[in-house]
Amino acid sequence: MSKIEFKPTDNKVGCFIYTNLKNVKKDQINEIKKLLNKYGVLFFKNQNLNPEEYINFSSNFGNPAKYPMLKPHKDFKDIYVIERKKTDTGKSFGEGPHTDSSYLESPPRFTFLQAIEVPEEGKGNTLFYNQFLAYEALSEEIKQKIENLKGIFSSQGKIAQTRKLRMADHGTSETKEIKSEHKLVQSIDGRKTIYCSPGHVVGIVNLSSEQEELISFLSSHQINKNFSYSFGWKKGDIALWSNRSMLHAATAFNGDRKMFRITVQ
Repeated sequence: MSKIEFKPTDNKVGCFIYTNLKNVKKDQINEIKKLLNKYGVLFFKNQNLNPEEYINFSSNFGNPAKYPMLKPHKDFKDIYVIERKKTDTGKSFGEGPHTDSSYLESPPRFTFLQAIEVPEEGKGNTLFYNQFLAYEALSEEIKQKIENLKGIFSSQGKIAQTRKLRMADHGTSETKEIKSEHKLVQSIDGRKTIYCSPGHVVGIVNLSSEQEELISFLSSHQINKNFSYSFGWKKGDIALWSNRSMLHAATAFNGDRKMFRITVQ
């Protein structure tokens, strides 16, 4: 059995994996899956996978999921190009904490992001917020309050504003609102996590008078600095995270950046 080398971040928000994904073995994939369930987000530095290798690696974690808002890469239907040019203005795509496509009835479970072109180190970081830690830090009163509540998630939530530039270049004809309901508390390997995407949640089922207050509280609590990690990209790096236990957000920057995104069910 080929053990992999890994190191959690200092605050246990995520975990760095030190292995060459070009040569990853099946038993190592199983180990990676366990670490993903435990930490929520994994960082693979110094990888240089070509598109076929990247897609092949992602296939170990599930079936490819379609992203309804953008057209896929012209040569690789499982890859979506997230690109910002130094001449672009306005917010970066995904700027604001969220979990991917939570407005779908069956949101993608995992997201892969690969750095193809990035600005200088320290610019264009991605922020990650661990929702295992966020749940554990809740008071017992709030835990009980949200245990059986469902959130209403919409494709026209706050994060939709950051898609405008990308949809102008690569958008589909999908303009109608997509909405679905999901439990605010999820469980992974027996550990509970908050599933409430601040960029998409627009209401809470069967909760009228308190819903705005509760959504505001959760949205603020979920992104506490104690649960966060800022990942700095270099060309070839890959991040892999669980959309059930992790929020993420792009950061504001000026420069050229191109990322390849894959989501799987």
